[in-house]
Amino acid sequence: MTATTGTLRKTILAGTVAAMAMALTAGAAHPVFAGPEPIIYPAKGQSADQTEKDKYECYRWAKGQTGFDPMQVPTATTPPPEQKGGLVKGAAVGAVAGLAIGAAAGNAGKGAAIGAASGGVVGGARRRQSVKAQQEWEKKESTGYQQHRSQYDRAWGACMEGRGYTVK
Repeated sequence: MTATTGTLRKTILAGTVAAMAMALTAGAAHPVFAGPEPIIYPAKGQSADQTEKDKYECYRWAKGQTGFDPMQVPTATTPPPEQKGGLVKGAAVGAVAGLAIGAAAGNAGKGAAIGAASGGVVGGARRRQSVKAQQEWEKKESTGYQQHRSQYDRAWGACMEGRGYTVK
């Protein structure tokens, strides 16, 4: 892997993680609950100070039970797939190969043109496959995050209910 490829992969990974974080926390008013802030009713007359203390204690408990910390920036669990192909890159490689074959056959220009066209088609197909693999990876990472977050949210809500709050 070249330095440029490594940098590109890191940039794609960072962008994906940032997009996941923004998408999953959009509209979240409460830092430890996915989606809109839950409505919490102190069914046993708890004070505002007690409610905040209980929210924090339930955050710690739910984090310990699930191993998920919603206060941490989401990170990918697997590396992104390697980016492959490209119309221009494929055409360039094909042109060089076609040039060599065409030169051996007596018509370097025609060989280069055929090679460029063929390489462009192959490069474009590889690029489409690469984009599809990237999209599948992003979906898998996002789904995994959402599953862990949902489990945390359920634990947090159960804790708050156990402390005498109605959580909706």
